[in-house]
Amino acid sequence: MSDSISSPVTALLSDQGIDYEVIEIPLTEDKKPIRNLEELLRNKGHDPNSVVRSLLFKTGSDTYVLLAVAGGGRADWGTLRKHLDEKKLRMAEFDEVPEATGYVVGAVPPVALPEEIKVLLDNSVDDFDNVVIGSGVLGYALGLKAADLKKVMSDVAQGQFVKA
Repeated sequence: MSDSISSPVTALLSDQGIDYEVIEIPLTEDKKPIRNLEELLRNKGHDPNSVVRSLLFKTGSDTYVLLAVAGGGRADWGTLRKHLDEKKLRMAEFDEVPEATGYVVGAVPPVALPEEIKVLLDNSVDDFDNVVIGSGVLGYALGLKAADLKKVMSDVAQGQFVKA
């Protein structure tokens, strides 16, 4: 474990006794994560496909849903709408993400989120022994065992939410 960054995510993992690695992601001059993230992760011994992306959606009933998905899979909109019992669903706008999650785009984790956000975990996480998640702090990610992430997310629905 590393204390080089502090966020609600690192606090949650530490409280649960879960080991994690802090991965520094250099930012460009305009404060955006570098474009060659895959190469950076590979050089640090991580599978670039093991990054768990946090995709934020807004439903027709005005609630937010976060889908945590590993790899490059695309959300299956029909499956999501059916699972959520929603007729309308859209990606959250850029400025809605920090407002809803408390985190900036590029650092949104799949855990340590506001209670009102419904979280879904895609089965794609099962394809990896180790995963990389947003740390809550721009410029940093966290590496941890997929089983530990699933333990922290044990109270969220898990299923096939991306197109195969």
